[in-house]
Amino acid sequence: MSQPQSVGASASAVTLWTNARLATLAEGSAKGENGLGAIEKGAIAARDGVIVYVGPEADLPSDLKTHAVIVDCGNRWITPSLVDCHTHLVFGGDRAMEFEMRLAGATYEEVARAGGGIVSSVKATNGLSVEGLVTATLPRLDTLLAEGVSTIEIKSGYGLSIEGELNMLRAARALEKLRPVRIVTTYLAAHATPVEYKGRNADYIADVVLPGMDRGHAEGLIDAVDGFCEGIAFSVEEMRVVFDHAQKLGLPVKLHAEQLSDLGGAKMAASYGALSADHVEYLDAEGAQAMAKAGTVAVLLPGAFYAINETQKPPVKALRDAGTHIAIATDCNPGTSPLTSLLLTMNMAATLFRLTVDECLAGATSEAARALGLLDQVGTLEVGKSADIAIWTIERPAELVYRIGFNPLHSRIFKGQQVTA
Repeated sequence: MSQPQSVGASASAVTLWTNARLATLAEGSAKGENGLGAIEKGAIAARDGVIVYVGPEADLPSDLKTHAVIVDCGNRWITPSLVDCHTHLVFGGDRAMEFEMRLAGATYEEVARAGGGIVSSVKATNGLSVEGLVTATLPRLDTLLAEGVSTIEIKSGYGLSIEGELNMLRAARALEKLRPVRIVTTYLAAHATPVEYKGRNADYIADVVLPGMDRGHAEGLIDAVDGFCEGIAFSVEEMRVVFDHAQKLGLPVKLHAEQLSDLGGAKMAASYGALSADHVEYLDAEGAQAMAKAGTVAVLLPGAFYAINETQKPPVKALRDAGTHIAIATDCNPGTSPLTSLLLTMNMAATLFRLTVDECLAGATSEAARALGLLDQVGTLEVGKSADIAIWTIERPAELVYRIGFNPLHSRIFKGQQVTA
C-alpha cells in the first residue's frame, strides 16, 4: 500500500475527499491493484488548490479534519485528472467532404485538387478571427473536459503565416480564461509548406517559422516548439534549424516523427532533449533507445492510426524493452484524427496497440504530464501537486479503458474546485 503523504495545517480552508479508492499513479509508491498505486479506503485533502494529503483515510492527520469541507465519494475511484498531451484543437472548418471522397475511393491527389487536405484547413482557419477560432474550438474543448480532462496541449500549424500561427496560439490562450482548464501551447509552424513556398522549405523556415517563433515567444504565446519531420513535410536537417532557434530562446522541443517512414527524426529530437516524439509507428530500436536515454516520451496516437487506416503499428515492445516512457493522446485534428475522446483513445491504444490497462491509464495521466514537462505539477495524486482529480463511478480502473462510448465521470475537480457534476 502507498505510504500516506501530508503537510502541516494552516489557516486556509481544507477540502477533504473521503470514502474513496485512489489510483495515485505516483512514481516509486508501493504499487497496489493493477500497479496504479492503488489505495483502498483512501482520502485526499487539498488547500488553496494544492494537494496536502494523499493516503489511507485512517491515517488522515486530525488537524486537517478541523473545519474542513468533507466530500463523501461513496467508495468511488479517484484518479488524477486526465491529460491530453497532443492536440490540434484550434482550427476552422472541417474535412468531412474529403472523408466522404476517400470512402468513395478518391486518391490523395484527387482530394487535394478538390480543395481538400491541409490547404482546406489553412483556408478555413485563416478565415476566422481569434474570437471566431475560440468559438469554433469551445465545443471540442468542452467534450474533452466532460471526460475528466483538465490539462490539454494545443498546437498551431494551420496558419502557415506568422499572423495565422500566432492567432491560433492567441485563441488557445483565450480558452484558458473561459474554461477551468490548463492549456499548454505548442508552436507548429513547421507543419507543412504553404502553396506559395512549395519546394522552398528553407525559405519558409527563414521567412515565417523563425521570425514567427520570435514574435510568439516575445508575446508569451509559446510553451514548446514542434515540427512535422517526414518525407511530405520537413527533413531532419531542416528541423535542426528550427530546434536550434528554439533552444536559443529557451523553448523545449518535440517532434512529429516516424509516422509514415523512418527518417531518424525521433533520434534527432532526443539529441535535443525533446519532451516527446509523437506517432513513431516506424521508429526503430535504436531510436527507442535514444529516446529512453534522453527521457523523451513516445506519444502514441491511435486515433490517427485508425483514421488513416494505417497498418504499421508503433513498436511497443521495442519501447518497453528500451524503457521509453509511453503516453497516449487524441491528436484531435480536422483531417487525420477527428477524435475528441481521451477515454476512447485509451480503449483504442489497448485494442489496436495492445497496451495494458496500466499503460493506458498512466499514458493519459502521469506519462502525458511528463510529455508536456508538467509532471512536477499534475498527472499524479501526490502532495504538492495541483488538486486536479477525477472521480469515477466504476468498480475497477480497467473500466476506463474497457468501455466504448461510455463516460463514467462523476465529477471533475480543477485546482481544488469542483467544476463538473
